[in-house]
Amino acid sequence: MCGRFVGYRKLGDYQDKFQIDLFEADPSPNYNVAPTQSVPVVVRQDDKNVLRTFRWGLIPFWAKDPSIGNRMINARSETVDSKPSFRTAFKKRRCLIPADGFYEWKGPKGSKVPMYITVPDEEPFGFAGLWEYWDDKGKSDEQILSCTILTTDASESIKDVHHRMPVILKSEAYRDWMQ
Repeated sequence: MCGRFVGYRKLGDYQDKFQIDLFEADPSPNYNVAPTQSVPVVVRQDDKNVLRTFRWGLIPFWAKDPSIGNRMINARSETVDSKPSFRTAFKKRRCLIPADGFYEWKGPKGSKVPMYITVPDEEPFGFAGLWEYWDDKGKSDEQILSCTILTTDASESIKDVHHRMPVILKSEAYRDWMQ
């Protein structure tokens, strides 16, 4: 699971790492990104990598109420292609969610402490994500771009902290993931 993450890089760092062609957002550093907050997201648009801002917590296009997104911050990679909430986004709207690290909590209930986890070289990386556009089927003026982070079984290095972890893509896989 991924319930909090960190993103503190400047635009130039994101541009180089994610080969961004167009900026529609200028993310502020955030050392404790929480669900429902705005997060920077890289999407493919007209054969370009575009950095935009999305709400963290996917709101399916068919949802009647955007609050459903509060519970959809993560999507299990093993079932994402079959779950009604995620399957259309999985087929059509994949993205990268830039990050510098994420938190998992360790310890007994009531006294858990956050553990900061990052990649060995401490470079920014991309979570595999999905995005969706919600507008209440045109019934309101409210339009929300939202996203979710894919999760998988934890790697050996994280298993003692948590049994799940976000899917972290290698930079050479970014383009293929977003196609």
